[in-house]
Amino acid sequence: QVQLVESGGGLVQAGGSLRLSCAASGRTFSTYTLGWFRQAPGKEREFVAAISWSSGSTYDADSVKGRFTISRDNAKNTVYLQMNNLKPEDTAIYYCAAVLAIATKAFGVPDAYDYWGQGTQVTVSS
Repeated sequence: QVQLVESGGGLVQAGGSLRLSCAASGRTFSTYTLGWFRQAPGKEREFVAAISWSSGSTYDADSVKGRFTISRDNAKNTVYLQMNNLKPEDTAIYYCAAVLAIATKAFGVPDAYDYWGQGTQVTVSS
């Protein structure tokens, strides 16, 4: 049973930083892809970033390029999302997701992921 537990959300002023963590358990994740998505009230779930656990290759949404960085710690089975220069439009619930096998072109598709965490709230004040 795959479990994903997010943490690190909170309230921050515009221009500030937060680091989200996603602790993964229940599998050997060496061949998984892990992604971060977010969902603001009244909006669809949106891709933020993904990382291939085996290669370390990363993929970012255009809206966060240059501000957010996804990374992993193999020893801790944890994926991070470092968020810098936060903007009010980044306010959302952030979710961690995992999938065993996925085509690169599907990294940004929520339905392609099999496992989801419960989410962590990020609020950016102006």
